[in-house]
Amino acid sequence: MREGGSTGGFKRRLSLLDLTLIGVGAIVGSGWLFAALNGALVAGPLAWAAWILGAFVVTIIGIVYAEIGAALPRAGGFVRYPEYTHGSLVGYIIGFMGMLSYSSVAGVEVEAVRQYTQHWWPGLTAPGGNPSTGGFIFQFSLLVLFFLLNYWSVNVFGKVNTVLTLIKFIVPLLTITALLTQFHVSNLRVGGASPGGVNGIFQAVSTAGIVFAFLGFRQAVDFGAEAKNPQRDIPRSIVFAVVISTAIYLLLQMCFIGAVPPQNLTHGWHALAAVYTSPFADIATAVGMGWLSYVIFADAMISPSGTGNVYMSGTARSIYSWAKTGYFYSWFGKINKRTGIPRGALWLTLVLSAMWTMPMHFQLWQGLVGAVTSAPVMTYVMGPVSAGSLRRTMPDLPRPFRLRGLGFWSPVAFVFATLIIYWTGWNANSLLISLINWILGPLLRLHRQGRTSIPRSRMEERRVACGVLFVYPDDFPSRRLYG
Repeated sequence: MREGGSTGGFKRRLSLLDLTLIGVGAIVGSGWLFAALNGALVAGPLAWAAWILGAFVVTIIGIVYAEIGAALPRAGGFVRYPEYTHGSLVGYIIGFMGMLSYSSVAGVEVEAVRQYTQHWWPGLTAPGGNPSTGGFIFQFSLLVLFFLLNYWSVNVFGKVNTVLTLIKFIVPLLTITALLTQFHVSNLRVGGASPGGVNGIFQAVSTAGIVFAFLGFRQAVDFGAEAKNPQRDIPRSIVFAVVISTAIYLLLQMCFIGAVPPQNLTHGWHALAAVYTSPFADIATAVGMGWLSYVIFADAMISPSGTGNVYMSGTARSIYSWAKTGYFYSWFGKINKRTGIPRGALWLTLVLSAMWTMPMHFQLWQGLVGAVTSAPVMTYVMGPVSAGSLRRTMPDLPRPFRLRGLGFWSPVAFVFATLIIYWTGWNANSLLISLINWILGPLLRLHRQGRTSIPRSRMEERRVACGVLFVYPDDFPSRRLYG
């Protein structure tokens, strides 16, 4: 069924390749420049195992999402599924978190582009570390560029993303090929990681940012309404994106471990934190490959640009999806008939993304930005819960991809998702919970006074569903799947 109703529908233009590269583009961002160093600091030569473990965790969550994404392809599906299975309150919470968290990514990525660009253009950053006036203009100009790439059609967005993602492939592969010629087998026997060993592997997954590097896998679900063949391509693209990204990250990790000059490992792996600021570029310079360091710095501007472009588009679809649930202004749930783009939601995305690039003069604002950037992980917990609920309440729903053993894998995926929430740290989680309470409390009070536009039956039903953030319920009725 095409979404959009009388206002127009999404255009089904995205192929399997497009969906896969959207996922890879969201997964492989600027993080590849630092994740290898962070993994080596705590796990040493065993850091490769942390990447495999992180990929396994995300794959389990991903294949659970694949079942509901193929059965119910929806734009911003991660917002719609909780509302289908657990009611108004959970749908509102997930939609609110999705809007804030997704919009923050584009803003954070353009800041990353500015920070790397100052290598050639120092005037973009003021002495205190904040953007200069020119830096703010530069950041906003990038956001406007992302906005325009998404404004005209999903076909333009998909093709531009394909080009950017291919560039993301080329530079890491070039780095891998070049540094393999400098591989020191003796590095594999060096200790000195903190804590190292098995403990280091598990710590690298959580604290070195390895598991968080994979969290863009869900983009195929968010673009489900625009896939040419969503029933077939959503599950495949999720798996392909994770597998391709894992292969890239594994090769980069091993090349980094082998290419570090042995004299830099005199005091062990943990001491590298004081040696490298831009790990791969620094190693390239140290081994006489200055040309490679320039290529890496250039890619350091392109990679976050590609990720920011993906999240500009994904944010618009999550806002659209939230509006379609009836808990946000209906204007943001309209689709332009000619382009098939939710342009109202895209305009709001531009405003929110620009807002997150404001200067962090106040500690409260800085903490809020950090918390909101971590908010996407709290939305992942609902996929396994919704999949389990749909199996029980709608066993006859056509499922082009049916995960065998869902009764086992869904709770396992739920546990993995809650671990990811735990790994984000209490500082981020406490701010998010407080933010939700600040917004949700007044809304419920206004509702009791009859001063909200949300029907009473929708707001009051299943209030206990809020507990889904902490337990694994599976008996809530599903409804309005086709509304």
